[in-house]
Amino acid sequence: MRHIHPENHLIRRIGWLRAAVLGANDGITSTASLILGMASATASPGSVLLAGVAGLVAGAMSMAAGEYVSVSSQSDTEQADLAREKRELRDDPTYEKDELAQIFVARGVEPGLARQVAEQLMAKDALAVHAREELGISALTTARPVQAALASAATFSVGAAAPLLLVLVAPAEWLVPVVSAGSLVFLALLGVLGARTGGAGIVRPTLRVTFWGAFAMALTAGIGALFGTAI
Repeated sequence: MRHIHPENHLIRRIGWLRAAVLGANDGITSTASLILGMASATASPGSVLLAGVAGLVAGAMSMAAGEYVSVSSQSDTEQADLAREKRELRDDPTYEKDELAQIFVARGVEPGLARQVAEQLMAKDALAVHAREELGISALTTARPVQAALASAATFSVGAAAPLLLVLVAPAEWLVPVVSAGSLVFLALLGVLGARTGGAGIVRPTLRVTFWGAFAMALTAGIGALFGTAI
């Protein structure tokens, strides 16, 4: 007897996973870089902490607004395409049926069978099948602006809180090395988590996230030290 089991495809996670990884990575990297830049400029621990908190709040709001605007633009485009497709289905359903059949033929389906498939699918939900097959729009990939905005803001805040916590626990004279090392560890963990959640290999995503985070922090710390010395 065959056992039918539900399949949980990882592509279902792509919408929120992209926003979550981007938000957390940006939170760790930008806040740690800001902290290191301020600390390298010989700012007091209180000033460093204040700058970090301000960076967390500003960054979370910026990420949320940016994601919302960006994904809303994608959603607007999808809705415009769907509206046009709906008009075309109403005005010339025969042409649309032929068009759908040709899509299946191009994928290797025999022409007669392709037309039968097109007829049966369109009889059930013509707009949905044309959205999926012709436009590439489906429930898995459709734009969700609010979800993306909330995921980005929340994960940015969580990421930014990590280096801020290090500022609270690190002695003033060890602030720079503790924040640097700790933030790189957080970035590496984020790379592992993102890779495992998305079903990818661990090594390359982890190295990629850690390398660019280290580069950003080193650059900002160098600028802070340069301007701190000059001032």
